[in-house]
Amino acid sequence: MSVLLTPPGPELRLLVSLAAWTWPGTRPDGRKIAHILITHTPALTGSGIAETAEARMRRLSAGLGGLASAREVVPELERCLQIVGDQVLVRFPGVGRRLRLPTRRSWTELVARNGEAILLLGLDPLPQSAAATQVDAYLDAELAAGRLLFGRARTR
Repeated sequence: MSVLLTPPGPELRLLVSLAAWTWPGTRPDGRKIAHILITHTPALTGSGIAETAEARMRRLSAGLGGLASAREVVPELERCLQIVGDQVLVRFPGVGRRLRLPTRRSWTELVARNGEAILLLGLDPLPQSAAATQVDAYLDAELAAGRLLFGRARTR
């Protein structure tokens, strides 16, 4: 009898409760690069559930190949981005469904041209309805608290 040991993929409950935002940004060398923020929505949290939600997000990070904190070298992740027409999807190992990202044509073209995007995984909740100013405040607070994980997501 043989046993195949694989890290557990994120469960469906987590996937349907993820929230995502995309925007173009600038690399340290001045070139443009696409950014993706993925968080869980407040619906996944509640009394006694917040720690579990963070653990699930950390398992999601591990499943993608291990994202790093802001003070570490940003790792290259396994090929997890897929472009289908004007849609960009994130593939999570061990899960048949993909997360469809909110996109604009110029952002999708940037991902296609570069073959990658910077993926930010937030450990704290943020509602999908958050406006740009709320997302900016979230990013500032999470970065200061060390609660953002980073990786280079690739299409090829």
